[in-house]
Amino acid sequence: QVTAKTAFLFILPQYNVSVPTADGELVQYHYGLKDLVTILFYIFIAIILHAVVQEYALDKINRRLHLSKVKHSKFNESGQLVAFHLTSVIWCLYVVVTEGYISNPRSLWENYPHVYLPYQVKFFYLCQLAYWLHALPELYFQKVRKEEIPRQLRCIALYLLHIAGAYLLNLTRLGLILLLLQYLAEFFFHMARLVYFTDENNEKLFNVWAVVFVVTRLFTLTLYILVIGFGLPRVESQALDPERGNLFSFLFNNILFRMSVLLLVCLFQASVMWRFIHFQLRRWREYWNEQSSRKRAAAATAGTKQQTKLLKRDSGYHENGVVKAENGTSPRTKKLKSP
Repeated sequence: QVTAKTAFLFILPQYNVSVPTADGELVQYHYGLKDLVTILFYIFIAIILHAVVQEYALDKINRRLHLSKVKHSKFNESGQLVAFHLTSVIWCLYVVVTEGYISNPRSLWENYPHVYLPYQVKFFYLCQLAYWLHALPELYFQKVRKEEIPRQLRCIALYLLHIAGAYLLNLTRLGLILLLLQYLAEFFFHMARLVYFTDENNEKLFNVWAVVFVVTRLFTLTLYILVIGFGLPRVESQALDPERGNLFSFLFNNILFRMSVLLLVCLFQASVMWRFIHFQLRRWREYWNEQSSRKRAAAATAGTKQQTKLLKRDSGYHENGVVKAENGTSPRTKKLKSP
């Protein structure tokens, strides 16, 4: 029994509470320090799954493609993230649909703070935190190039900041919708990279990703403004209450804090859109440069063929190893037979 209790501490979410409802009692959860133990366990699970995907899928594909070292590293990164983002999109969509967060948008801010979470919501957040924390040791296991480490560290830090912030600030419902939008755009991007590595002339999925990216950015900014700017101010004032687990909700009653959060969100989204526009402009510039170089090469080839035809016309042509003129007679002077 002692071993079973210890095992449950690692495997199952902790801090369950029975909340009375009209139909009886409902078991829900809140967060605490014991969550760190559960996250640690699922970090090891994520490392094992990462190795399975790498060994039985990505390595076999890499052997067939014969990619360079740089493309090999990017292919592995995109392959792992495609598997993760696809799983997360399906899982997150299932959670938000079954919990009714999409059918009832007002639930994103009603009854805030959302201190008590359903089992599947809490378990989803614990697994998300475990995955992005497992990405830190994977930088060493995957032997990522030094040039790529700062970029990947920034990406991991941003994901951890947003997921942990939504979890600790009791904004889990809003966080689920935002993660769904973000992971959907990231899935198309990394899928487009995988297709590009297999066929460099196929860039159609990048166009699909561009459309999805712009749409998800607009939805993300709209949700932030709707929930933080208009939804939360209408909620009844919540005072600091550590006994109930209400530690941060009083911050959103302060208009200065809300406006600061919205300003940071707008600046962050603007920087993301600027990088996206810069990336698209660079892609289009490279595309048009490639097209113009192909046209110049085709024109040069056509000019060479034209000159070859003119030379043949001037010097005659060969037939059965004998040079003949245009009228079919040989340019050589015939030897007269001696009588």
